[in-house]
Amino acid sequence: MNPELVEQITKMVIEKLQTKTAAGNAPVEEVKKKTNIDTSEKVEVKFWNHRTNHVETECNQSPGCTDSAHEKEIPLEPKPPVGIENPFNKEELDLLMSKTPARIGVGRAGLRPKTETWLKFRFDHAAAVDAVYGDVDPKILESLSLLKVTTKVSDKEVYVRRPDFGRKLSDEAKQLIVQKCKKSPTVQIIVSDGLSSKAVEENLEDVYLSLNQSLQSLGLDVGTPFFIEKGRVAAMDDVGELLTPKVIVYLIGERPGLVSAESLSAYLCYEPRHGTIEADRMVISNIHKGGIPPVEAGAYIGTIVQKILKYQASGVSLVQKEQ
Repeated sequence: MNPELVEQITKMVIEKLQTKTAAGNAPVEEVKKKTNIDTSEKVEVKFWNHRTNHVETECNQSPGCTDSAHEKEIPLEPKPPVGIENPFNKEELDLLMSKTPARIGVGRAGLRPKTETWLKFRFDHAAAVDAVYGDVDPKILESLSLLKVTTKVSDKEVYVRRPDFGRKLSDEAKQLIVQKCKKSPTVQIIVSDGLSSKAVEENLEDVYLSLNQSLQSLGLDVGTPFFIEKGRVAAMDDVGELLTPKVIVYLIGERPGLVSAESLSAYLCYEPRHGTIEADRMVISNIHKGGIPPVEAGAYIGTIVQKILKYQASGVSLVQKEQ
């Protein structure tokens, strides 16, 4: 809304009311007689200037009166302190708060959190819930030409309560992967919404394109990428059995926290099969604008894939062979 227009209309309304009062209606005349107040005298009205820290007052009719002469500056009330009031070591607290996005130094009101802190907590919690129960925009999958398959999960409630269902591909998904995807590639890229659809929407395009460019520059054979809806990390074992790739790169939305609901992770594994243990997988996590930049993460994943192929191992086994 235009503040100048609001101020102009307000002045016009008050001037009209003052003119009507001066013209003399019965109630005002009675008050005039009782109080001996001259209603023809113009009432001074002060307007708050929303564009500056000034109050406009009525200008005197003196020749030297200017627009700036009838503006009186008033001091603004100091804002209440944010966080802990009068901390024991303010410099140390400021240093700690600059090192982490965690909720430290937020202070309290009695035994309770401050209103601002509580509202921010509720907002972040709502964003986390939306990330878990939301769906990835189909346009993103179409723009990257990602085939979409499903797991044995029927809905989000089952996905949250039964992680084992998210680790197994549906029968329809297995048939579709065998029909549409390239067999025995060197690198197979998989994408899944996991526990954060928002992470995929915000980061996938940059990570995926950067990763593809990195793998192509290394001269590696890349399989047909696809998207697993409501998948878990171990779903890569089913894919390994079906397509027998050397390395699988699994980009998946991580469990949202109260600092970020947009964190993407990349899980990598050398020749995953049924029975692969978690120690054989490795992960690059915290991929988002507040963590590892998505474009940088894509390039870095490519270098890790190269190392996995060199040592023919991943996870703890890769660390042991590097030593």
